[in-house]
Amino acid sequence: MSAESARRRVTDLSSHNPINVDSYKADIKNCRRELRKLIDSVNCHPILLRLAWHDAGTYDDSVAQWPDCGGANGSIRFDTEMSHGANAGLRKALTYLAPMKERFPNLSWADIIQLGGATAIEVAGGAVIPMKYGRVDVLTQTQCPKEGNLPDAEPPFAGDETIDAAEHLRRVFYRMGFGDEEIVALSGAHTIGRAFAERSGTTAFGIGTKKATRYTGGCPVIGNTSNASSQSGGCPFAPPRKDGTESFGMPGGQSWTKKWLTFDNSYFKREYVDEPKELLWLSTDKALHVDVGFAPWFKLFGDDQTAFFDSFAKAFAKLSERGARFLPAGGIEA
Repeated sequence: MSAESARRRVTDLSSHNPINVDSYKADIKNCRRELRKLIDSVNCHPILLRLAWHDAGTYDDSVAQWPDCGGANGSIRFDTEMSHGANAGLRKALTYLAPMKERFPNLSWADIIQLGGATAIEVAGGAVIPMKYGRVDVLTQTQCPKEGNLPDAEPPFAGDETIDAAEHLRRVFYRMGFGDEEIVALSGAHTIGRAFAERSGTTAFGIGTKKATRYTGGCPVIGNTSNASSQSGGCPFAPPRKDGTESFGMPGGQSWTKKWLTFDNSYFKREYVDEPKELLWLSTDKALHVDVGFAPWFKLFGDDQTAFFDSFAKAFAKLSERGARFLPAGGIEA
């Protein structure tokens, strides 16, 4: 099916198959409940958030035609887009969500992906995101966006190797219609999650205990977090989850924060300063507290977690709607 044929088919479906809003709301509510159980069980908060961001983050505000504009349309489920370099490791997230799609077939992939991201934030202790649903999925891989729309972590930056990290971030996020406050707020999502050598390649730390930091599974007293053990072993490890549960999923990788399954404002505390070998900090992170336009927001969010949560919730909701076509047109609040 050509891209134009798929576009006409989506328009036709939108015209002749109105959604039962009450039924859709019930499915969203039930899917959210199942997602909370899944996240609590396998600690997949970060990868579900990353999947939601990468599906929506291809949006180009200068392109009027849907789905050529990219954005939150479920296109990342296709191999064409999943094979983009920036999406390395995200197939695992789709395997987590596939049972949700099977159980709630009336929900679009785009909605399940964005619901997964919002729920992951909430389960990790973050803000409740004011979401709406009813996104229409693209139908074929011919409708996937071109590669290169997501930000790079380190120079040289795609598109222009001469620019610095701050300018690169602005070029990417301004293209999506975001300003400096929103850029800094959305970057705060790095308060949860890890980077892996096998995925982003931005760190030497990789998958498995032997390639972990002290905070991501390489601590010799993990599984015994008594004060005596921690003090005698000199290990700083504490369970990364907000509720203190010791499980954290697959060991390995390098995190930006010590409690990398807790969504708070730790990212803006720059914990890496005291442990630069254990915690991650990239050029695009440094730009946020060095650049004169970003720095005031970085300081505010470090001083005031409520301000961070408020800005993040608004920015994430906006991100989740970038490039989305809703049915009904105004979306469904659920």
